[in-house]
Amino acid sequence: MNVLLLGLVLFFGVHSVSIVNDPWRDRMAARLGERGWQGAYALVAAVGLVLIVWGYGLARQHPVVLYTPPAWLHIVAMTLLVPAFPLLLAAYLPGRIQAAAKHPMLAATKLWAAAHLLANGTLADALLFGAFLVWAVLDRISMKRRTQRPVPGIPPSPANDLVAVAGGLALYAAFVLWLHGWLIGVPLIGRT
Repeated sequence: MNVLLLGLVLFFGVHSVSIVNDPWRDRMAARLGERGWQGAYALVAAVGLVLIVWGYGLARQHPVVLYTPPAWLHIVAMTLLVPAFPLLLAAYLPGRIQAAAKHPMLAATKLWAAAHLLANGTLADALLFGAFLVWAVLDRISMKRRTQRPVPGIPPSPANDLVAVAGGLALYAAFVLWLHGWLIGVPLIGRT
């Protein structure tokens, strides 16, 4: 569990710099240069992510069960995830979805985390998905008081919404049918 916790601290520590001290982030970016800051940020985030994946895998070998969700919550979780993938793509495809959601990546993260908290009841799940949910909520709240940096993406277009929805639903289907089992080791089809 220590590896998972260290990964969460590193990953969310660097992802929370703007939440807790945006002026310090700007000073560091000025000192290191924007690319230098982004490189250091990416390195710490990548190390944190690797530790999260490794630590979560280790924790799954000896699960500490906090609660056992009823089977019907898996259906609720799968339903919550349907809009998560189009929202994820809409973060980089400016259109009506992005404008309506304001921060579609954070909305997708909240849906993803909440769905996994509903469907999984181990301590590792609560730590991992709970951390993502809390971070996404805090980041969304903090965005109301800080200057937004531009998000890389293609030019705005009405077609972007169609691409986000079609591509997002295709990604959802791929995850449900194959990718979740292949990447995570937990197949979603045939799960009881």
